[in-house]
Amino acid sequence: MATFLYKLGRLSFRRRHVVALIWVALLTLAGVGAASAPAAGNSSFSIPGTEAQKAFDLLEQRFPGTSADGATARVVFKAPSGEKMTDPGNKATVQDTVKELSDGSEVVRVTDPYQAKAVSKDGTIAYAQVSYKVSGMELDDAAKDALKDSAQDARKAGLTVEIGGDALQAVPHTGSSEVIGIAVAAVVLVITFGSLVAAGLPLLTALIGVGIGVSAITGLASALDLGTTTSTLAMMIGLAVGIDYALFIVSRYRAELAEGREREEAAGRAVGTAGSAVVFAGLTVVIALVGLSVVNIPMLTKMGIAAAGTVAIAVLIALTMVPALLGYAGRKVKPMGEKGKLLGRAKKEQDRPAKPNLGTRWASFVVRRPLAVLLLGVIGLGAAAVPATSLELGLPDDGSQPTSTTQRRAYDLLSEGFGPGFNGPLMVVVDAKNSDDPKAVFTETGDEIKGLKDVVTVTPAQPNKAGDTATITVVPGSKPSSVTTENLVHGIRDAGADIKADTDANVLVTGSTAMNIDVSEKLNDALVPYLVLVVGLAFLLLIVVFRSILVPLKAALGFLLSVMAALGAVVAVFQWGWLSGLMGVEQTGPVMSMMPIFMVGVVFGLAMDYEVFLVTRMREAYVHGEKPAQAVVTGFRHGARVVTAAAVIMMAVFAGFIGSSESMVKMIGFGLAIAVFFDAFIVRMAIVPAVLALLGRKAWWLPKWLDRALPNVDVEGEGLRTRTDRGDEDTELVRA
Repeated sequence: MATFLYKLGRLSFRRRHVVALIWVALLTLAGVGAASAPAAGNSSFSIPGTEAQKAFDLLEQRFPGTSADGATARVVFKAPSGEKMTDPGNKATVQDTVKELSDGSEVVRVTDPYQAKAVSKDGTIAYAQVSYKVSGMELDDAAKDALKDSAQDARKAGLTVEIGGDALQAVPHTGSSEVIGIAVAAVVLVITFGSLVAAGLPLLTALIGVGIGVSAITGLASALDLGTTTSTLAMMIGLAVGIDYALFIVSRYRAELAEGREREEAAGRAVGTAGSAVVFAGLTVVIALVGLSVVNIPMLTKMGIAAAGTVAIAVLIALTMVPALLGYAGRKVKPMGEKGKLLGRAKKEQDRPAKPNLGTRWASFVVRRPLAVLLLGVIGLGAAAVPATSLELGLPDDGSQPTSTTQRRAYDLLSEGFGPGFNGPLMVVVDAKNSDDPKAVFTETGDEIKGLKDVVTVTPAQPNKAGDTATITVVPGSKPSSVTTENLVHGIRDAGADIKADTDANVLVTGSTAMNIDVSEKLNDALVPYLVLVVGLAFLLLIVVFRSILVPLKAALGFLLSVMAALGAVVAVFQWGWLSGLMGVEQTGPVMSMMPIFMVGVVFGLAMDYEVFLVTRMREAYVHGEKPAQAVVTGFRHGARVVTAAAVIMMAVFAGFIGSSESMVKMIGFGLAIAVFFDAFIVRMAIVPAVLALLGRKAWWLPKWLDRALPNVDVEGEGLRTRTDRGDEDTELVRA
């Protein structure tokens, strides 16, 4: 592989005009496609195989035209202090608002609070429910504006009016913090390279790669039913790995220049050596992201595949466009150890008295005290992981929205007037098609549910025209995300199993609350198979890269430490409320259901990045004759500075998404940022060299039969060293 990539690097350097033109053309094509594509709606949230999804599908069949998955809005009214919603003036205002809301072309129905008995016991709060034909993200702006205008008219009459539900669902924004993350990355690159040109290369190539990836996702969003979060995730990961991959290529290029090689030769060798690490690091990220498909949640699968495509683009750009831009930069990118005038250090370090860099000094310390460093690192991560033992999972609802939003204020008003469970009603679907007496089954089901704990209200059964299927609305006594409500859902399903045994009727529980519970359970069940698949495939890949059994095993165990510590930090902030004000978390609660499996996938791929980049340098030194302990120090001397810069950049990019208005994006950004910190600075910078120092030569042991069976990918670039010994054959082979 090193030889092929060496040729590719030299070819890209020499034919830089063609390479640059191809990538600019791809960016333009993707941009035009995104601009001309129809606007994407919200990705349909289906969970195949769950009871909640089966109930939704049954409703579509037995209640045609009811738009079971259509958007809803709850317009909540509160009377002024000292007044009631039943006062004539307030009642007239509400009825006018209901009439105004009914005029929309996408409106299916609007309930009158006074006819539907949707007025609180104390008479101060009432609500009207608006049902639409389409989902919240597919709703026309005109319909949303009409909803807001109706509420504003009622406010002018003196009422407090807030709107809940998903009808006003908006595209999440990340705010200025995302730009700050990129700015931090730029500063780190300038400090690392001491040159604006060298620092600008990774940023430019990463932005081009993300531009192509996100534009392609936008262009295909409508056709492939991709949600808005899909492009956010692709941007987040694409920026991070794009900058990092280019950073490693440019750093190796400068190191080759420092050894006296010509610029074209240095570009070829940089791509042949560091580029090999980029390929395998990118493969681990792609495996982890594509592996999310085993969960069998379409939205998660699409997010993973889209992000994996952006990572693949980042790899290709690092291997081709980076050397092409190095050709354009010429002497503006200086050899390693020679800083530009920007930092006032134009003198080469080799002209000064030799002084070990920080990476060398740290690695030497770890090699001298490996056991102490190992124990300290493991104990520290173990302590950070302790909060993960109290992890509670759920999906965000309006109760997790900022208090500045009308959705959150509507949620609070409904809780005040009707109880916390009113925000998450359960819909029970009774399929009595195979029953002899459907009406009796409907009555029996309602009576059974009334006898369960934490049930506040059970509405009479509403049968369809055929009379064989009915819906029953159940209002719990606890909030939607509580464990008590989850127990109620399971209690209804257990009662339904008994009813089925007696009457042959199916009782299904659905609604957003039940769907969230089913999603959480599905994700929990998929976590172990996903771990086995992703870690297993990456383990095999790393055996090929490092030609070792213990090094990949150590990499996987280190990853588990870092991801558990990161989950502990997420629980501490988003569930316990530690530093929640600093992170902009206004409402603590359960951790998002998909967070553990998502973090496992993404963090594993990113963790292997640093493992590959750092340890390949160590193996390269070991293969070239150094002793194991000295190889560790050599690897740090060449790689620690650039790995540190890469980790800080990745943390900055991820942390930039903490400012998002979307709680899911905020949590993902924080989780990934803290995970990179734990993995890069504690696992890879401390635990890894400590373990390698303790293992010595055993770290690189591989059974002879396996060594013969594995393909030789030559990540260390041994084939390139042989090429140098043959003199000018390099040029002939590249031209051939």
